[in-house]
Amino acid sequence: MIYFYDGSKEAFLTAFLLAYPDEDAVLTSGNHQLGLGQRTAFVRADKARAARAEARLLELDKDCMHDLDLLLRSGAEDRDAVAYNYMRMIAAYGAPVRKMLAEDAVIAATESMRRVEFEIHRMHGFLRFLECASGAMYAPISPDNDICDLLVPHFRSRLTGYPFVIHDVRRGKAAVYDGQNTFLAPLEKAEIILSADEAGWQSLWKKYYKSVNLPSRERLRQMRGYMPVRYWKFMPEKSEDASFASAPRQDAPSSPLKCP
Repeated sequence: MIYFYDGSKEAFLTAFLLAYPDEDAVLTSGNHQLGLGQRTAFVRADKARAARAEARLLELDKDCMHDLDLLLRSGAEDRDAVAYNYMRMIAAYGAPVRKMLAEDAVIAATESMRRVEFEIHRMHGFLRFLECASGAMYAPISPDNDICDLLVPHFRSRLTGYPFVIHDVRRGKAAVYDGQNTFLAPLEKAEIILSADEAGWQSLWKKYYKSVNLPSRERLRQMRGYMPVRYWKFMPEKSEDASFASAPRQDAPSSPLKCP
C-alpha cells in the first residue's frame, strides 16, 4: 500500500499509524511511481491518531519528534521514506536507534538531519537582510531544506526589537518577526520598497568583500566549497542581479524590488 499525505507532521503520524502493520508500506508526500497491482490511500491529518502515535513514539525515544521535524524539513526526494524507515525502526526496537550506525535506515536519517542542521548553520552567515523604507528588514532565501522559521531565533537575538521577514521564495512562505512575536505565513511573491540607505549598505558589503579578497591568492574552487554558488543570488557582494545592485530609494515607490 502506498500512503500519500500532505507533508505535515500531523499527517505523517496519522499515516504512520495506519502503515506500520504493513511491512511493504510506502509513505510519500510527492509523486510516486505505482507498481502493478499496488493500492493507494490518501491520508488526511487526524489529530487523535497523530497524538496517539506521537505519545507512543515519545515513550520509546524522548527525542524522536525533534528528529522527525528535521527529517520532514529535508529537501531530498526520499525524505518521506527516510523518515518512515527511521521511525519504524524506533517502534520495532522499542528504544532509541540513533547509535545503531550499522543500519541503513539510521545512516540515511543521520545524514539527512546533518544536512538540514548544516544548512541552518550556513544560512546564519549567508543570509543578507535588506532595509525597507518602513524600517523592517527583509531577507529572501532559497534554501535546499525547509528551514526559514528555524533561522528566526538566531537573528531575533541579534536584531532585538527590529521586525524582519525571512522569505523562502522556493516554497512560497515566510517567517515573520514583528518585534515581539514570530509566525509563519504563506508568501508567494513580495514587492518591497528599500530604504534610502540600502544602496549604501550594499556598497559597503561590496567594498568589504573586495578588501578581504586577494586576487593574487584567488582560489575559486575552494571559495565555492565554502560559499556554494546556489546561495549567491541573494548575496549583494556576489549577486549579478541588477535589482540587488541598485536599491530603489524612498522617493521611487513606483519601482519596488520584486522577489522572486
